[in-house]
Amino acid sequence: MSISPTEQIRNCKSCASDLAPGALACANCHTLVHAQELACLTATAKTLENDGQLRQAREQWLFALQLLPPSSKQADWIKEKTHALEIAAEQTEVPESENKWANKLGPVGPIAIVLAKSKALLVAVFKLKFLLSFASFLFIYWALYGPLFGAGFASMILIHEMGHFLDIKRRGLPAEMPVFMPGLGAYVRWQALGVPLETRAEVSLAGPLAGYLACVACGVIWWQTHNGVWAALARSGAWLNIMNLIPVWVLDGGQAALALDKTERILLLTACLGLWLFLGENVFFLVALGAGWRLFTKDMPVHGSRRTAIFFLAVLTLLGLVLRLMPGQGFGAI
Repeated sequence: MSISPTEQIRNCKSCASDLAPGALACANCHTLVHAQELACLTATAKTLENDGQLRQAREQWLFALQLLPPSSKQADWIKEKTHALEIAAEQTEVPESENKWANKLGPVGPIAIVLAKSKALLVAVFKLKFLLSFASFLFIYWALYGPLFGAGFASMILIHEMGHFLDIKRRGLPAEMPVFMPGLGAYVRWQALGVPLETRAEVSLAGPLAGYLACVACGVIWWQTHNGVWAALARSGAWLNIMNLIPVWVLDGGQAALALDKTERILLLTACLGLWLFLGENVFFLVALGAGWRLFTKDMPVHGSRRTAIFFLAVLTLLGLVLRLMPGQGFGAI
């Protein structure tokens, strides 16, 4: 699951025209929707840069980038700016003390510096909140289902969340490492303000896609070893990822459905009913119910995303194929 705080602005502050959901500029007068936020972010970024805090300044520019139309000249300028700041930050992050140690240690000096930097990187990436929450998450499922299934199940949730995280990071957007809540699930927090609906949908669907790949890996191990635990992991992982694609609330399916217009939501409903009837898996009926409900909500975009609809249906179908091929029924836990 990915959590992205957003603020919907309905009308242009300049000409009062209606704005399409997720719009970054007014179609009528071309005024930037988030001009105030952009001014604040720009001022903060310049202050940080003047103080020598280059990485923090780069983060502020990246937040600003989300509020600009991707094809705008301002967005192109910010991309060049963030690239230059990244290079400058890397050049200034080798303290003089490290150079002295490198000279004293001779041939092993560069190795020592790399190890020191690797340690700093690991501390930055694997934050305490992530480690502690995953450790407690792992402990709960280990105690409930035994070491192999418990560790495997927790790892599959981790792979799902890393699917969100890596997809966000590859787009150059800031995101926090996953946080796990034993018995409830996990989430990745990121800033989606101003990000197009289609991009948000793809980030939401990246988790279930990564979850599908984890299910396939478990299915292959089961096929090779004939150990039923791996089949149970594949089935339970597929079932859980399909549940997460129910288009309601903050579930991944709910976030992805924001990019679908009425026709695409009807297509999703029809496809889920077909998968339910063909596979006999009741979880698809739940997805169909969610799709039916989204036909009557007031969050339909003026223009849908065919790409998102295809992505959504492909992930659902692939996960259904896992359920079809794995022995067992329903959730599949042992």
